[in-house]
Amino acid sequence: MRELKLVMAMSLDGFVSDVEGANAWMFNGDQAAIAWKIDTVSNAGLHIMGSRTFQGMAGFWPTATSPFAAPMNRIPKAVFTKQGPAILQAAATAKAAEQNGASNAQAAPPQPDAESWANAYVAGGDLVDEIARLKAQDGAPIIAHGGAAFARSLVARNLIDEYALLVYPVALGQGQPVFSELTAKKSLQLIDATTFPSGAMAQIYRPA
Repeated sequence: MRELKLVMAMSLDGFVSDVEGANAWMFNGDQAAIAWKIDTVSNAGLHIMGSRTFQGMAGFWPTATSPFAAPMNRIPKAVFTKQGPAILQAAATAKAAEQNGASNAQAAPPQPDAESWANAYVAGGDLVDEIARLKAQDGAPIIAHGGAAFARSLVARNLIDEYALLVYPVALGQGQPVFSELTAKKSLQLIDATTFPSGAMAQIYRPA
């Protein structure tokens, strides 16, 4: 049996992006915060995400060379979607088109384990049932990456065992929240907090 952790970056006022989905404010070059994020995603047994996030990541990580690329490519993935297995082909087709549009000199070679994106598990059933099935497997924790709508669904259905929130010292005023679909107050217990040089803070919570 393994747990599900939600790993999200958010603003002080609780938004994971602005209303257009932009989140450049979280890429501030804080090396200590980056190291925390790499360590967190590296300790996953499975990465899960919604369809839009999956398509974006599947088109980026297979040829990326940042320190995040190794754990993102190496660790198995699951995509939650009603599109069925076609989403895997769509992601592969989009990546091929991108590579074909670049010259041989510009095209980036695939990184080790890049093929894991094409082999992702497609979770098309009921959300609660699919999460229960994945949790029942042995291994390291499951990490949920989003997007915001997928995260809201997990939170609203009380499927999260641990919240790993990287809170940045910026207020957006409005944007995409993850707690807005709660139908009752949710109490959380802070179990760890780490402050980074930029003022960002990693806050780890568990249901109280």
